[in-house]
Amino acid sequence: MSSSLLLVAVWAVMVVNERPPKRMKRRITADLNDFFTFPSESASANHVGPSGPALGILSLSTRCFLRLLPLPSSDDVAGPLQGRDLHDPHASSSSSTDAAVVCLDIVEEDVARSRSVYCDHCRVVGWSGHPVCWKRYHFIIKADGNSIGGYHKPCMCCGDVVHIYESKCKSCNLDASTNDVEDWVYNQLENTTHLLHGVVHSNGFGHLLRVNGRKVAQGFFLDAISWTFGIGSVKHFEMVSVMDVSKKYGLEYRLLHSIIKGHPWYGDWGYEFAAGSFALTRDSYKLAIETLSSLPLSIFLSQGRKLGSRIHDIILRYKSLSERELENMRDLFGVLISLVHDAHKCSSRVDDAVSKKRRASTSEVLCTWNSDIECVEEAMLKVLRAVSGSNWVSGRNLKGAVYKVAPPELLDYCLRELGGKMVADGMVVCSRYNPDTEAFEYRLEAGSASSKESTACTGSSISSRLSEETILLDMRCLYEAMLQPQTMMKNVPQVTRDLTISSAEKLLYCKQFVKDYKPEKMSTNDPSVTCVLCRVEFTDESEEYASINPPPELIVLSNATVSDLKIAASKAFQDVYLILKRFKAEELLDYGGVDESTQIKHLLGSTESVRVRGRCNAKSVWSKYMMERGIERWTVDCSCGAKDDDGERMFTCDVCGVWRHTKCSGIPDSDSVPAKFVCDRCKSSIFVAKSGGPARTR
Repeated sequence: MSSSLLLVAVWAVMVVNERPPKRMKRRITADLNDFFTFPSESASANHVGPSGPALGILSLSTRCFLRLLPLPSSDDVAGPLQGRDLHDPHASSSSSTDAAVVCLDIVEEDVARSRSVYCDHCRVVGWSGHPVCWKRYHFIIKADGNSIGGYHKPCMCCGDVVHIYESKCKSCNLDASTNDVEDWVYNQLENTTHLLHGVVHSNGFGHLLRVNGRKVAQGFFLDAISWTFGIGSVKHFEMVSVMDVSKKYGLEYRLLHSIIKGHPWYGDWGYEFAAGSFALTRDSYKLAIETLSSLPLSIFLSQGRKLGSRIHDIILRYKSLSERELENMRDLFGVLISLVHDAHKCSSRVDDAVSKKRRASTSEVLCTWNSDIECVEEAMLKVLRAVSGSNWVSGRNLKGAVYKVAPPELLDYCLRELGGKMVADGMVVCSRYNPDTEAFEYRLEAGSASSKESTACTGSSISSRLSEETILLDMRCLYEAMLQPQTMMKNVPQVTRDLTISSAEKLLYCKQFVKDYKPEKMSTNDPSVTCVLCRVEFTDESEEYASINPPPELIVLSNATVSDLKIAASKAFQDVYLILKRFKAEELLDYGGVDESTQIKHLLGSTESVRVRGRCNAKSVWSKYMMERGIERWTVDCSCGAKDDDGERMFTCDVCGVWRHTKCSGIPDSDSVPAKFVCDRCKSSIFVAKSGGPARTR
């Protein structure tokens, strides 16, 4: 079956819930591998042979990686789809039913025959000048945990089921359509519901395209990211980008998380600022974070009630409830996020405890208890009144103090209903979950709102008084009034408001983040092995080919000479880039006249990089693969300073053809782009020409 897509299904078993695993239709008899340690270091070390040169580039490493997966028997799998097993070492060893099966699909895309040759993600992150690679590798975990290869359809001739990896129907021998298979797989590559979707070019530059964390347990979600892109140490990834447009609690999370932690959520996993829209730099990004994070709350409180009673009261409420001083925006939103987490955990634990207890109770039994409930509650309240000061009483101790009053089932029921109950003398029963003792605790407090707000207490106590819904409403209100540029309050000094809006917009404009795997730092314990970062320059007479600028390739060599390095460099770039199919390295720059048999370890010494000059020798038909930006020649010259496409909306001048942002030209994102547009520079030139003056040259 000829196709531009090769699928490899990697079956992975991880503990994500208590449901039994879904069974594969065909049992793979290969040995299981460890999800977290596969491939092993010893296996990855075999990329370099005991003698002679070996290539450490991604394209070869990926093939080695796939070969490390045990192959199923030919009877199990037919066609390009192959299943492999991986398992989670933390799963219960006593029973496999404690784990759920998910599948990591690896799709190898032949770019030369692909429906989409160029990469839009490379263009907006700043890699548009990279030559087009031979291969793209997609790593996909579907939301349902099944493999892409699980797809099947009825045979058009006999109606029998035909699986995606079968080249023909087993019943009537009708050949399967390659187009149907490719249509299905391409639809999967564009699907936005996947749990995880990443793509890596064969030069080691990749993109984390999709992360749907809500659809899976957090532990597995984070492990999946770490594992999928963690194998970059084996596969020699260069950089992986991610476009952060995540929302949480209905808010722009990259803005909220940056204020609290100093970086976006992806920063917890090593992703750093890569490129900002509207020509924003790393320095301006960091300055915007620091400006917003350190903005003192006193600015908002010094205006008194003029701010609006709700914002003023919310800030004061959390300042009085927090056990530490809240001085700036970082402190305020940090406490709010912490309280939301505490309230959610507490609510989840309460729901679990209540559901377990209620399963043991029936409505018939409760009806017989109605006459005794008031007696039990009064006994519990009597114990709480006897406790001095602000001491908490654990549920276990409270139950033990009144154990003679009623059966254990009734005591459990009353404890569940005790929290929040109002008492005749104006007191209220407060409850909290103590994570240290893993138990619920109770005490009596004054029922007035003022006394509650003036009491200093822990984060768990606050979250027990304020529901998760209340905290979220407060946080959204503060976010819209203090951070959201479009809705920011006006009752603050104009200078402060302008600075806050500008800083918030800058953080929202910064969406591209990159994790640098730093392959040049790769080391080896083998003294005979040398890792060289190889950069190339071209001597072709054509200026077009001389402008090709591929990123450096990591070459791994064992006991190699200068001649070996040239051969290895030629092969490395040939295997990675379409335009360099005939590339031939001719000389090492800065080492002219060196004998071909010279050992590179002696020649380079501690130097870890080398420049190689050679000829591209590409045919004109291959020129379309020169850059990821495509064959179009566009010029970006916006008033904000942008010189390349950054993913924001742009339009072009009908006279000079230069692209610029609509936003920078005074056109809001909500407005449509005008059918005709002439930039100010061309308007001036036209005016001068019509008035008889000298025309300006662009």
